[in-house]
Formats: sequence, structure tokens, C-alpha cells
Amino acid sequence: MIRIGIVAGETSGDAIAADLIHVIKKQYPDAVFEGIAGPKMKAAGCTPLYDSERLAVMAITEVLRRLPELLNIRKSIATHFINNPPDVFIGVDAPDFNLALEKKLKENGIPTVHYVSPSVWAWRQYRIKKIAKSIDLMLTLFPFEMEFYKKHNVPVKFVGHPMADQITFDDQKPDARFTLQCENNTSVIALLPGSRFSEVQRLLPLMIDTAAFCYEQNNKLEFLLPAATEKLQTYIENYLKEIGCQLPVRVIAGKARSVMQASDVILLASGTATLEAMLLNRPMVVTYKVSKTSYWIMKLLSNVNYVALPNFFGDTQPVPEFLQDNATKENLGGALLYLMEDKNARDSMCETFRHNHKLLKLNASQQAADAIFNLIRK
Repeated sequence: MIRIGIVAGETSGDAIAADLIHVIKKQYPDAVFEGIAGPKMKAAGCTPLYDSERLAVMAITEVLRRLPELLNIRKSIATHFINNPPDVFIGVDAPDFNLALEKKLKENGIPTVHYVSPSVWAWRQYRIKKIAKSIDLMLTLFPFEMEFYKKHNVPVKFVGHPMADQITFDDQKPDARFTLQCENNTSVIALLPGSRFSEVQRLLPLMIDTAAFCYEQNNKLEFLLPAATEKLQTYIENYLKEIGCQLPVRVIAGKARSVMQASDVILLASGTATLEAMLLNRPMVVTYKVSKTSYWIMKLLSNVNYVALPNFFGDTQPVPEFLQDNATKENLGGALLYLMEDKNARDSMCETFRHNHKLLKLNASQQAADAIFNLIRK
């Protein structure tokens, strides 16, 4: 019997870890998984020691407020696995939590894998020394990450991205528009302010103002706004009611992917959703705002000029970004309307996205599983 310790944070990590668990269980049905798990991991058969929501913190200031709790959880998990050593430990994303945990476990003779590279190539590059001491293998989702680790002599395997395996090259727009009952004579702008409550609080007013700006220029628009949870749906609907919103905005329970598929262009918060939009081949405009303190700390430690994942493939910047003070309704609305009106701009962006999709479509979970078992055998 194979015992695997696994820790994932947030929704995206939960999905990636769950897919990996499914693949491993196909090869080794009696494999046992335990650790910090989200709902998809639990459904795949992982025994939770803690729920992954406990790790879902945003920005530096929020981490500082929750630090004692996070340290206690990490200490508890480390003690558990040191006393009950698994054949391998896999940290999925959540680098600020997992890397210190992996270092402790590696020092106690447990093989460690980190799946989903932290953005060490983009900011806080000094972390590479800690990573080298903490892991036996890094599994990366993107090719440009692999080159960085090779340069620093860290064992690495580029496996592709599970989401690229799940999303086909077919255009699902007509079916999605029919399912979501979009009007035939309108163009659709998707508004995705994020999946965290704090993100939505910060970005929703800006996105609604941007929608109003666009609608003043073109009244043949409708706006779809997916809500990741019931709590967020209630918050968004109450906000729209409080401001007396008269725009054709529909709040959709979940179905973020369907909303993106139905859209002509997307306005979204920087994050994993930008990758999904790229793989769905949808033109997009990216924005983000954090507290001034968090922004300037991140700016100080950053080594790159972009934040949206599609902008790190190759030497071009296909996706317009408007961050912090540049995130205004005029900038965002102007970029959205430009994409709506200029077919050549949309086609050029989408051609780049198709190329990137092919780079990432490698059967990632199977490749990751193979690399993990190669490590165990060694």
C-alpha cells in the first residue's frame, strides 16, 4: 500500500490535486491520501486533517492577521507526517505554507514534491535557495518555469497544465449562449471580479462602473457576472440593488466557465481565471487592486512587468492589464470596447492563445504521477 501526504490550498489547488489523486488511484487503487484537502480532493478519496479553506488567505496584510493560526496548522501537519511517514509528500501550490513544511519533512527523510511552482521567477527570486533545500522535485505547469529551475540546478519536470487537458479546442460559444439564454442581438461582456470575498468587495464596484461606461457607448451589450458561492451571489445581488443598478447585468450562480464561453470579451481579475480564459480562447482585459501597503511591497519584490499568466508566454504582451491606480473605468472600458470593435485585435490575441494551449496540453496529471513514482522508486 502506498501512503501519500498531500496539502493543497484554495480552489485551483484542490482541483489540480484531485485530478492527480484520480490518476494515481487508477494505477494504485489501494493508495491512501491524507492531508489538507478541499471538496474535490475529499470526493477523490483524500482523508482531510484540515480543510483547504483554512489556507485561503489573500495579500500580505491578511496573512499577517492569520499567521498564528497558519503556523499552528503547519506544526500540527508536520508532526503528524513525521510520526507517520508517508512514501512521499506532495505540496500543491500554497508555497508560503508548503515550502517550510516540505523542508521540515525532507529533513526527516520524507521525499518531497512541490506541484505548481510559486512565481519565484517573477518575484522574490531569493526564495530559490529555500526551494532547493525543501524539495526533491518541482513539477511545473509552464515551460518558462522549467528553464528557471534548470538554471538554478533544482530537480524539475514540466508536466503541462491539467486545465489545458480538460478544455477542448472547439468553440462552445453558441451552446453556452443558448444555455445561459443570451439575447441574439446583443454582445456579451463577462465580468469576473474573483472568487474570494475580499477580491469581489474591492473589484465589483470598479467592474460595474466599467460596464456602465461601456453601455453608454454601446447599448447592445449585456453583462454576465458569475458568483462562485451563494454568499458571493447574495453579496453581489445586494450591492446591485443598493446602487440601483439599471444595467443589463445578470448574476449567474457558479458556471464561470459557461459565462466565459458565452462571452465576446472578458473583464477579469488577475489570477487562475486568466489562464482559463486563454484556454477557452476568449479575448480579455485584466485588472487587479490590493491595499496600497500590499501593492508597494509586491512592487518592491517583483522582477517582471506583467501579472496576467497569458503575458508570460513568448516575448509579446497579448493581454492588456490595468492595475491599481491605472484600473479606472475609462481605461478598462476603452480596452474592452476596442476589442469588441476590432476583429483583427481579437483574432491576433486568440491566435496567440491557441498556440499557448497546445504547449500546455500534455496530459499533465499522468505526467505528474509518473514523475512522483519515479522519485519514490529512487
